[in-house]
Amino acid sequence: MRPPDPTKRCCEPLKPLREALQGPPTPAHRDPRVPHRGGCRAPVAPPLPPPPRSSWPSAAAVSPAGGGEGWSCPPTRKSPAENPRGGRPRVRSAMASAPKRPKAAAGSSGRGHGSADPLSAFLAWCGRAGVELNPKVRLSREGVVAGYGMLAAEELEVGEVLVSVPRSALLSQHTSPIRALLQDAQESLQSQSGWVPLLLALLHEYTASNSQWQPYFSLWQDFRSLDHPMFWPVEERTRLLQGTGIPEAVDKDLANIHLEYSSIILPFMESHPNIFDPKLHTLELYKQLVAFVMAYSFQEPLEEEDEDEKGPNPPMMVPVADILNHVANHNANLEYAPQCLRMVTTQPISKGQEIFNTYGQMANWQLLHMYGFAEPYPGNTNDTADIQMVTVRKAALQRAKSEAQQQLVSEQWDFLCQLEMVGEEGAFVLGWDEVLTEEELSTTLKVLCMSEEEFKEYKEQDGWEDDSEEEENSTLSNEALSKLKTPCKKLLYDSVLLTLESYGSDLKAEQDLLNNKEAYEKLSRREQQALHVRYGQKRILHQLLELVR
Repeated sequence: MRPPDPTKRCCEPLKPLREALQGPPTPAHRDPRVPHRGGCRAPVAPPLPPPPRSSWPSAAAVSPAGGGEGWSCPPTRKSPAENPRGGRPRVRSAMASAPKRPKAAAGSSGRGHGSADPLSAFLAWCGRAGVELNPKVRLSREGVVAGYGMLAAEELEVGEVLVSVPRSALLSQHTSPIRALLQDAQESLQSQSGWVPLLLALLHEYTASNSQWQPYFSLWQDFRSLDHPMFWPVEERTRLLQGTGIPEAVDKDLANIHLEYSSIILPFMESHPNIFDPKLHTLELYKQLVAFVMAYSFQEPLEEEDEDEKGPNPPMMVPVADILNHVANHNANLEYAPQCLRMVTTQPISKGQEIFNTYGQMANWQLLHMYGFAEPYPGNTNDTADIQMVTVRKAALQRAKSEAQQQLVSEQWDFLCQLEMVGEEGAFVLGWDEVLTEEELSTTLKVLCMSEEEFKEYKEQDGWEDDSEEEENSTLSNEALSKLKTPCKKLLYDSVLLTLESYGSDLKAEQDLLNNKEAYEKLSRREQQALHVRYGQKRILHQLLELVR
């Protein structure tokens, strides 16, 4: 293994979609498992606080149920070294589970991007652009889990550079021929997402017949194969994803994409009619490019000394690096150097094996929302399920036997809001092994289970008390959940039951469908992906039921 190179930095995920468009989440809305994207399509890092589900730029990410004004998921890829969602770094083996994010079929796009052999044209472009591909690897549509992918043509050791991409070959607001226009208009192009300059550069380059990135775009026919839920009919999205939080997130995405296009993009295009044409650069194309950026862009991490003073770097497209497919057990990640970006192996890779980047420690709802696929159970060890914060309040109110008790619950909830432990659109995030929003959930259960006298004393201390013993065991692991006090267990149990009622089907029906290979294979691709999301969430919720029964 090569010694660490101080000039290199692992990729860091892009600012979550929701947070990018909606602003930073409040404490009650943080999702510790939401990824940012960066080097490798997604990083694995220390836990961040949990946010609510909402809409785009937020990947990752945020828990699918939150709200606010902006996009809801995390964009751009990250590296396994830093996970925006707040998961812990894990040692992974490089094994694929099932087909991942599908890429658009190559072919003529109708915009001049067609080619009889788009991959050969792209590789020729890479040579001209100074992209260096390791002779031990090859790009292919054969033998990979989905679309294009990278395969090992020979055995690879840890630390080998798979591809080196010079910064001049990156497609961003700083490398586009219209970069001067974008720079001059930077004030008017500001948005919560921070993506507008890149999206304008993509609108121009994708439709320009003389674009130097034409061979790059030829790998994506016309983006119609991007199958994010935002492209599904409303009825289908609601029917298949009810209870997962994704429909609500998509609704916010679409509303904010429309707002951004009409209030920022259109005025800019009308100011430059010699470059842009609203009849060509339509809202529909803009929406497709948003999905393209969601699924394929990277965001370079800031230097540590700049993290508190500067906003996140804008997203960018990194040719070749974005061809690698995702699996939780990845075997490569992206590193940043002053002159280039390098995809480097993190594990030994056998000849013929596919090479995977990772988009981050992401739950299946995030993967489907932002990338259009989910990992079949039990492949996604990072999967999560949410209990909406208001659902716990509802459960507490239902068990209140008198008007006075209901009034007490309302006062307790208001106090939790003041402490920023809960919010109307927040969610408690549950992982396979522990609660990721442990402080919020433990405090909420404790307060809502207090008697009137206990609550009065708690309020007088502004929510502070001698919890030294509790703090030492504050992690809500599965073992800790099973040892909760009886009233807290009961409240949590009732909250899980209410959450399960929000789905359109029960766990047994999902299990039977997964166990019946013939029936499963008759499902459409969307039905299969939605099934994986629902099933994983329900498994986690049922596991919690057993722990607190």
